[in-house]
Amino acid sequence: MATSIESVRMAGRTAAGGVDGLALVRLLQLSSAASPVGSFALSEALEYAVHQGAVHDEASARDWIGGLLRHSTCALDVPMLLDMHVAWNEGRIDAALGASAWLLACRESAELRSGDRRQGQALLHILHGAGLVASRTLFSDDRVGYACAFALAASNLGISARPTSIAFSYAWLENVTLAAVKLVPLGQTSGQRMLFELGACIPALCANAERLEPDDIAAGAPGQALASALHETQQTRIFLS
Repeated sequence: MATSIESVRMAGRTAAGGVDGLALVRLLQLSSAASPVGSFALSEALEYAVHQGAVHDEASARDWIGGLLRHSTCALDVPMLLDMHVAWNEGRIDAALGASAWLLACRESAELRSGDRRQGQALLHILHGAGLVASRTLFSDDRVGYACAFALAASNLGISARPTSIAFSYAWLENVTLAAVKLVPLGQTSGQRMLFELGACIPALCANAERLEPDDIAAGAPGQALASALHETQQTRIFLS
């Protein structure tokens, strides 16, 4: 028997407003590296950093990825994800799309913006196919980025804000770590060690993101911006960003 959206919502709520049961499974599915949203093709400018030698071993990869996690993903993307999550919960579609447009405008290179949009559209198609998004009108809206679609999915599944932000952050971390394993290259043990170390920071970073005032929401990753812009003309590459 098909599972209705409402039954998923009810299964996902606990008395404390957390996540449990079937909704937890859905959250794990959303954040899985196997989710076909195209993140495997994105290195978040890591490919150029490896090309130039700024990232060359486990320690430098951990520093690069950890810096982006703290000063970009959890300082910009996560607080905006939380705003969009609230907007979707309240049915304020224009507010959610406006926040997504602002987040896309913060991307400092064409590669980062296009990658964000591609992931957002891919996730929308998955949600539509799963019956979590009934209308196709968002498919043609260029304001939809990955965080926007992720927040919409979590809202429709009845998943509360904190688990949503943690899952989103871990999905980002896992993807860039997998890129580092391929590019540096690193062994699988090194990759898992980085996930353990950096993943342990995610709950506190997401809790801090919830407390940020609007004027404090911003990314501070100039190295990524430069590397992404230069990656656009890198002669040989295997990643799109």
